[in-house]
Amino acid sequence: MRWFWIDRFNEFVHAKHATAVKNVSLAEEHMHDHFPGAALMPNSLIVEGMAQTAGLLVAEAIDYNRRVVLAKVAVADFHFDAVPGDTLIFRAEIRDLKPTGSLTHVTSRVGDQLQGEAELFFAHLEPGEGIPKLFEPDELLKWLDQMHIYDIGRDEAGQPLVRPDW
Repeated sequence: MRWFWIDRFNEFVHAKHATAVKNVSLAEEHMHDHFPGAALMPNSLIVEGMAQTAGLLVAEAIDYNRRVVLAKVAVADFHFDAVPGDTLIFRAEIRDLKPTGSLTHVTSRVGDQLQGEAELFFAHLEPGEGIPKLFEPDELLKWLDQMHIYDIGRDEAGQPLVRPDW
């Protein structure tokens, strides 16, 4: 992942759930190519935002010890299109967390309306196991800081998350 498809986290509870925000803007380049004259955010990019929200939740839950890779979109249902001006709220929940993989359930909402939902499976790979390294640890921490994970993140007991010291 060389770019993030979420703007910030509003909630982040270690190994449980997270809530992230994506503001849909007409300023985004893909809006001008996807149905010119009737801009909407492609559902594939909404799935990407869901996967990034859930993937960062899973990665933090396993202390960033393995690479978390989207392995399967088991289910993805969308109820209406996201258009410029909408604010998507992604809510990811970890349903099952094992050493080699995880199952998450993610929803996207616009206001109080359910826009979409998906079940996403992630593989947990050892470094160098079939995928290139995309971020240096310092670069990843810089991105996570900008999305406020360590400002709002909490563990199961409600204590602030500890920022890794790589």
